[in-house]
Amino acid sequence: MKQSNLLLPTLKENPTDAEIKSHQLLVRAGYMRQIASGLYSFLPLGNRVLRKVEQIVREEMDEAGATEILMPALQPSELWKESGRWQTYGLELMRIDDRHSREFALGATHEEVITSIIRDEVKSYKKLPLTVYQIQSKFRDEKRPRFGLLRGREFLMKDAYSFHDSFDSLDKTYETIFNAYRNIFTRCGLDFRAVIADSGAMGGKDTHEFMVLSDVGEDVIAYSDTSDYAANIEMAPVITKYEPSNEEAKELQKVETPNQKTMEDVAHYLGHSLDKGLKALMFKVDEQLVLVITRGDHEVNDVKLKNLYDASIVDLASEEETKQAMNAGFGSLGPIGVPENVDIIADYAVQSVVNVSCGANEDGYHYINVNPERDFMVKEYADLRFIQEGDPSPDGKGMIKFARGIEVGHVFKLGKFYSEKMDASYLDQNGKANPFIMGCYGIGVSRTLAAIVEQYHDDHGITWPVQVAPYQVHLLALNMKKDEQKELAEEIYETLKKAGIEVLFDDRKERAGVKFADSDLVGIPLRITVGKRADEGFAELKYRQSGDQQDIYKSDIIDTVRSFMSEVK
Repeated sequence: MKQSNLLLPTLKENPTDAEIKSHQLLVRAGYMRQIASGLYSFLPLGNRVLRKVEQIVREEMDEAGATEILMPALQPSELWKESGRWQTYGLELMRIDDRHSREFALGATHEEVITSIIRDEVKSYKKLPLTVYQIQSKFRDEKRPRFGLLRGREFLMKDAYSFHDSFDSLDKTYETIFNAYRNIFTRCGLDFRAVIADSGAMGGKDTHEFMVLSDVGEDVIAYSDTSDYAANIEMAPVITKYEPSNEEAKELQKVETPNQKTMEDVAHYLGHSLDKGLKALMFKVDEQLVLVITRGDHEVNDVKLKNLYDASIVDLASEEETKQAMNAGFGSLGPIGVPENVDIIADYAVQSVVNVSCGANEDGYHYINVNPERDFMVKEYADLRFIQEGDPSPDGKGMIKFARGIEVGHVFKLGKFYSEKMDASYLDQNGKANPFIMGCYGIGVSRTLAAIVEQYHDDHGITWPVQVAPYQVHLLALNMKKDEQKELAEEIYETLKKAGIEVLFDDRKERAGVKFADSDLVGIPLRITVGKRADEGFAELKYRQSGDQQDIYKSDIIDTVRSFMSEVK
């Protein structure tokens, strides 16, 4: 491709709304443009990278035994109501009415659609197991689209679905797709981890996320410093053993704490450390009010709370709802004198505390010398807090450390979550109807593109790995007005094309400095520059990632490029 014919609008400055490198560089280098908040058009180079990532995904999914289909983005509400997710999915689901006032959703995901298809078309166990996938745009009404492609309203996704007649069959396919994902992200050149995760609104139990390690990641990975254990912080269990104190229990006292709202404020005012206070938070768990108690230096993990209750929706209660139930605001809540209609549950660490402080359920007052079981009763103790750095690893090997990650893939064992709700069944060898056992497997294709840029860039621009680069070679003619440079560049261009090498030829009538800056910004792996030695048949070869460069004779270019390609593959 000749650059003079290409839509490639580069920018010298970062866009004002771009907070992270991938957003900044993909816009500056002319890979994409924003149409509205969270909505992007992919320009020619961006589209080429997307197609490269898609091709890797297709090859590995096909190798795993899946077949490609395409489902509609517009989905009737009736299907979502069958599964129950029309009510529970949340505000991220984009809902629209047609001219006849019929309700539809723009597909955030396709479990309901594929379940309805298989329900209608697959009747016998003889067709199982079956795995299908698609690559298609998805839509989610993000409250705050940000970070470019990492959190948008429309994004490109590969979603796959498997159907089985046994959990053993599901386990085998899950492992196959899991390994396919490892291959996909390895081929994309990414440094990633597969971590234990929560299924969220997708349903099901067993699930893993594939996280690309990055400081801008919105997820926190808890991992062992001595083993391969890794989990999303939401799912990492705490195995810390809490030793009871030998301190003698003191008399309960109520003290005034004016204008002390936070745990830090109260601890400082009362002169004790955070772990000598109790934190109380009011949650609505499927409309049931639940007061969750943790130690003051711990944070409540709402995912663990949701799983404990096997709930559909868990939210913090509003201050109005809290005051109506407890006669006190957020800063003065505690477990003493709680109404009977409010459950009190507590983290395991609370069992061992002695003589701690807590809110008195009266604004501006706290209790001191509080002791569980003597001063308040707990309905259930459970692991309800987030794991912390320095805690023992859940696998018993080493200690926990944290890293940040960008989620690029997610695999789920859905089981019968959708098939039972939607009456999707097959006939077994005895002619008995059984609900399908399902798996679900997603990859954010456009998000993967952004994650690659987060890991592959320098001060000058993007440094694409060759597997996904828009072109393999960037050919620059420094002065197209000089016949010897123009002729050699044209010759090299035709030779590369005939050899099947993807080449972008900068034939623009621009200054050399502009061409070099744009080339570094765009980030194609190899740059061949035709300049002052053109009359001798020599060009300069530069490796974008390493910065190494050498003079190369025109007849050696093909072998050198092919050697480079074979090494990186």
